[in-house]
Amino acid sequence: MLPYPQIDPVALAIGPLKIHWYGLMYLIGIGGAWFLASRRLNRFDPTWTKEKLSDLIFWLSTGVIVGGRLGYVLFYDLSAYIANPTLIFEVWKGGMAFHGGFIGVMIAAWWFGRRNGKSFFQLMDFIAPMVPIGLGAGRIGNFINAELWGKPTDVPWAMVFPPFSDPAQLPRHPSQLYQFALEGVALFLILYLFSRKPRPTMAVSGMFALFYGIFRFIVEFVRVPDAQLGYLAFGWVTMGQILSLPMILAGLGLLWWAYNRPQPLKNTAL
Repeated sequence: MLPYPQIDPVALAIGPLKIHWYGLMYLIGIGGAWFLASRRLNRFDPTWTKEKLSDLIFWLSTGVIVGGRLGYVLFYDLSAYIANPTLIFEVWKGGMAFHGGFIGVMIAAWWFGRRNGKSFFQLMDFIAPMVPIGLGAGRIGNFINAELWGKPTDVPWAMVFPPFSDPAQLPRHPSQLYQFALEGVALFLILYLFSRKPRPTMAVSGMFALFYGIFRFIVEFVRVPDAQLGYLAFGWVTMGQILSLPMILAGLGLLWWAYNRPQPLKNTAL
C-alpha cells in the first residue's frame, strides 16, 4: 500500500484570501492549452493574430468553467443545489463535470467559429489536442482534494485517503491518478501523434471523443460513484458511463464520416 501524500488543498493563504490547488490546476490547464495553441496557430490559420487566439481561449475557458459547474449541478446533484443555490458558486470545493464542460466548450467553439469564419469542426479539431492538458491537471486537483477516489482494493498501490474524505479508512484505488494517466497523459499523446499528419476535418475530434469515452468508461469500473447517485443500473452502471457511451459512438461516427466523404486533407499538425 502507498501512503497518501498529505497536501493542504489550500496552496497559499494571505489573510482571508485562500488560493486552492484545485483552482491553480485550472490555471495550469488553461495556460498549457494556450501555449500549445500558440505553437499550432500558424499552421491552423496564418492570418490569426495572438489577440484572436486570446479571445478564443477566453471563451473556451468560460465554456469549461460555466459548463462544467452547471453540468455537475444538472447531472449529479440537482436536488442539493435547488435546496441551497449558493453552493453553485463554491467551485473551490470541487464539483465540476467533464461532460458539462465539454458541452460548454462546444457551444463556445460554435459561437466563436461563426464570428470568425471557421466551421465548428475546424475549431474542434484545433482545440481537441489541448483538452487533455486541462483534464490531467484537473485530475491532480481531484487527488489533492482527496475526492473521487476508487473502490476498496488490495493492489500494492492502494491508498487510504484522509478521514474527512473517507471515514471508512479503507485502502482504495487512486482512481484520480488512473484518470490523470489515461485522460491526461495517454489521450494527449494519442492526439498529439495523430494530429501531426494531415487529417480530414472531424478526424481529430472523432479520436478525442472515442478515446476519452473509452478511458472514462473503463475507469468508472473502479471509481466509486457519487454518493447521491450510486449505481444507476445492473449494480455497476454509473452516470459517468452513461454520459461517456454517446461520446464513444459519436467518435466512431465522426471517424467513419471523416474518412468516407470526399474532401481535401487539412493539416492540423503540431
